[in-house]
Amino acid sequence: MSISRAACPLPTASAVTVSAPAAALHDARAAGLVHSTDRQPGIRRVRAGRGFRYRRPDGSVLRDRNELSRIRRLAVPPAWRDVWICASARGHLQATGRDARGRKQYRYHPRFRAVRDASKYARMIAFGEALPRLRQRVRRDLALEGLPREKVLATLVQLLRITAMRVGNVEYARENHSYGLTTLRTKHVDVDGPRLEFHFRGKSGKDHVIGVTDPRLARIVRRCQELPGQELFAYLDESGATQPVESADVNGYLREATGDDFSAKDFRTWQGSAIAVGLLRADGRARGEREAKRKLKSVIERVAKALGNTPAVCRASYLHPAAVESFADGSLFQLRVPRARARQDLDADERLLLALLRRRERHERSSLRHAA
Repeated sequence: MSISRAACPLPTASAVTVSAPAAALHDARAAGLVHSTDRQPGIRRVRAGRGFRYRRPDGSVLRDRNELSRIRRLAVPPAWRDVWICASARGHLQATGRDARGRKQYRYHPRFRAVRDASKYARMIAFGEALPRLRQRVRRDLALEGLPREKVLATLVQLLRITAMRVGNVEYARENHSYGLTTLRTKHVDVDGPRLEFHFRGKSGKDHVIGVTDPRLARIVRRCQELPGQELFAYLDESGATQPVESADVNGYLREATGDDFSAKDFRTWQGSAIAVGLLRADGRARGEREAKRKLKSVIERVAKALGNTPAVCRASYLHPAAVESFADGSLFQLRVPRARARQDLDADERLLLALLRRRERHERSSLRHAA
């Protein structure tokens, strides 16, 4: 991947990952449901000729039309084996099974998914609203004298903003010789006046060449490069000793500056989603399903290139579902880009994304209240 950037901000499914039993219990209650697991007695699917038969927990054959209709609506794939189906229509977890590769798969109640989707909106909204605080803190720390920890971490956050690089992982660097921002070596960057050029092998063996033009960042990176040791990014502690930084330090800085539990992953999801809504809106409405698929594919490929991911990983992990949904239903084109407010420090694509997320969240919560 070869990218050159100036120092400015970068222009589904029924399976839901349950973060913890306590969170699932809370969200199930919020949806007006009961918490359920496949350790409880449930309905079992058994092969019967070309189709299936369903047996209740007591072994009797299920014949109730309403229950059979509920099971059909779950759309459990025929290839799944060891299928368990919740005996209650109000269980938050409605079905589990193993796919052809032996991976456990889940089917959740629509109201539970709606609560989870609303929480996804809330997290990204909170991140967008916290960005001005973060950027104000970064500007202040970049102006510090010397090479203290806060200044180097602010440099890393600013580079994350400009380049959308992965933050890096020590284990990946050690075991796979693949690098991210915090694990770069001094050999991975060339400094020429105000210009930085990063060249390194990233995750999955992908080669990256990323150019950045910013006099202040170039001066700081050159000073880091001159410190002893192979690691590029390090700071000088109070005793003058060199200390390296890791991804945990960057995530800690993000949490402290925003006042919330955000990480570099949230940063990349925000960046990918903001780029996507800007590109989708600029491309305009699609005339028919075929053109819509083509435009969406093109945008995802462009976002993936900016983030250094494959299109599949980009869509699954770094593109908020609201971006795709709003393009598909046309609501993206009904939004006006909010005017920039003093001290807001969000670009047009970011303001559009924040407005979109707020509207989708209101819609989801309204739908959830009516469904309950």
